[in-house]
Amino acid sequence: MSGRASTERLSRLLAMVPYLLRHPGLPLAEAAAHFEIGEDELVRDLELLFVCGTPGHLPDDLIEAEWESGKVYIGNAEAIDRPLRLAVDEAVALLVGLRTLAEVPGLHDRDALDGALAKLSAAAGDAARAAQSLAVDVRVDDTDPGAAEQILATCRAALREHRRLRLRYLVPSRDESTEREVDPMRLLTVSGRWYLEGWCHRSEGVRLFRLDRIEAAEVLDADGTPPAQAVSRDLAEDLFRPSPDDVVVTLDLARQARWVVEYYPTESVEPAPPGEWAPAELRVRLRAADTRWVRRLLLRLGDGARVVDPPGLAESVKDAAHAALVAYGG
Repeated sequence: MSGRASTERLSRLLAMVPYLLRHPGLPLAEAAAHFEIGEDELVRDLELLFVCGTPGHLPDDLIEAEWESGKVYIGNAEAIDRPLRLAVDEAVALLVGLRTLAEVPGLHDRDALDGALAKLSAAAGDAARAAQSLAVDVRVDDTDPGAAEQILATCRAALREHRRLRLRYLVPSRDESTEREVDPMRLLTVSGRWYLEGWCHRSEGVRLFRLDRIEAAEVLDADGTPPAQAVSRDLAEDLFRPSPDDVVVTLDLARQARWVVEYYPTESVEPAPPGEWAPAELRVRLRAADTRWVRRLLLRLGDGARVVDPPGLAESVKDAAHAALVAYGG
């Protein structure tokens, strides 16, 4: 069963118990129709409820379910005899999140979002009034806010007008700027950062572009409708899909190098083990298809970073640093 199907089934089961407790002896067909499922699926749900209950798993701890007579009876389920309800703070957070999402251009199912907002606002009461006074300002993380907002506005215009974009995009893994023509698909925020998803004609595939790495953006006078094979990524998955051929690099970072974890995708970030290297504050693991860019990064960081693994990378950095000193007469 998929994650989404499992979530939908759990929600149905949590609603099913209080409903059936309030309607004892409900015919099986009517109960199935109420939950918009078939009778066979309802029976499978009842079979699952039959082995659910409170900790202990003794007969008196489990939910009682009976349907052999063609009518449904539920018992020993008083612990969940009421539908789940949101607390005020939960409702406020959900409303603010939905309104923030509604401001993101490129959504494919805005009608569903608007409908959910309307229903939740009507049911939330005081929470809806509290949510009206709150807003989330999601901005591009950039040292030049004016330029960042201009790039965001340009991407929005291209989406709205279905036009192609020309981007100058920084690729940190190669430490170079590249020229791209992109058919924009949507703008989205993940972990507080803006991304543009689009069909990249240079790569001939769907790519995610971090807006704070877009150095320039221009709307072209060309149709920007993505091709049929352009499919949006499922953001329930990781943003970045590692390759099994990648090298896992472990670094210790001093205070002045903490910015690395904000700028580069990392596998893990944890406090550095005490005693191994005095300046270290963080131990970071990241993946690299090509360690040359990591070597350049380490030369840039100087005494702000130390290679823990792989040993060959540490030797490579030492050799590069020595060659640089020799070139400068050091």
